[in-house]
Amino acid sequence: MSGSNLSRTQAWVAAARPQTLPAAAAPVIVGVGLAVNDGVFAPLPAVAAFIGAALIQIGTNFANDYYDAIQGADTDDREGFTRVTQSGLIEPGRVKAAMYLTFAAAVVVGSYLVYIGGVPILIIGLLSVVSGIAYTGGPYPLGYHGLGDLFVFVFFGVIAVTGTYYVQAAAVLAAPLATTIPAGTVTLEAFVASLPIAAISTNILVVNNIRDKAEDETTGKRTLAVRFGYSFSRAEYIGLFGLAYLVPVWLWLATDFSTTVLLPLLTLPIAARVAETVRTETSGAALNPALETTGKLLAGYALLFGVGLGL
Repeated sequence: MSGSNLSRTQAWVAAARPQTLPAAAAPVIVGVGLAVNDGVFAPLPAVAAFIGAALIQIGTNFANDYYDAIQGADTDDREGFTRVTQSGLIEPGRVKAAMYLTFAAAVVVGSYLVYIGGVPILIIGLLSVVSGIAYTGGPYPLGYHGLGDLFVFVFFGVIAVTGTYYVQAAAVLAAPLATTIPAGTVTLEAFVASLPIAAISTNILVVNNIRDKAEDETTGKRTLAVRFGYSFSRAEYIGLFGLAYLVPVWLWLATDFSTTVLLPLLTLPIAARVAETVRTETSGAALNPALETTGKLLAGYALLFGVGLGL
């Protein structure tokens, strides 16, 4: 459906970009699976972690829609999904207000997690909100200076998985309102398990940046695709998939996890097919489906990985 045919409700849904929510759910699924394996599963902190992550994801989406429009990064030549601010479907002020309200809701949910996890979660939560705005807003937008990939890898991968594990372990092993990181709440396995989610989440952005490279060059948005070209971004995409599929093998060989940890390898044929599309295509007609497939792949991988870790 074209932007001009969207109703007001559909425009708000488009601005929230629900197709990106696997990036919020995937880390929680993996963090829960690992917590089950380690005997520290805590349902309420896990649910709160998902709600908080989803709100930060949606708030970041509103921020991207608003700041990309007012800074001229979105144009009529855009090949991606509808941007409601640039297309005039929703007034810029309303999108900005929605961004702040969504982040405020994330802070409210996060207050419970701060009670459970203490100062470490307070710091992580504030950094996540600030970075969500700074991705495309502020005096030095991260996404405009080639730092978007690092932002996604760290916040939607490493911090999201280890943070989900942390709040559950803290609820079981530690007293509330800790001022330091309690023993047993951050583990090497949690960090390693975060890497595939970080890698595939980043690949969603890599596809987006390959698709938008030509437009970004004209609007001054210096993504890694713009800075280093198609070949670099395609190699990055394939390399991140390589990391994602090596981690379960490493966990199986180097730790006490059983063969169930290899369940994510079932998604490897899908990864190979979408990687071939990304390797050979540049048009929105080809890469928009690849973007959606990468998001679905993230969800499928995370579900299998979480189950494999839990078993």
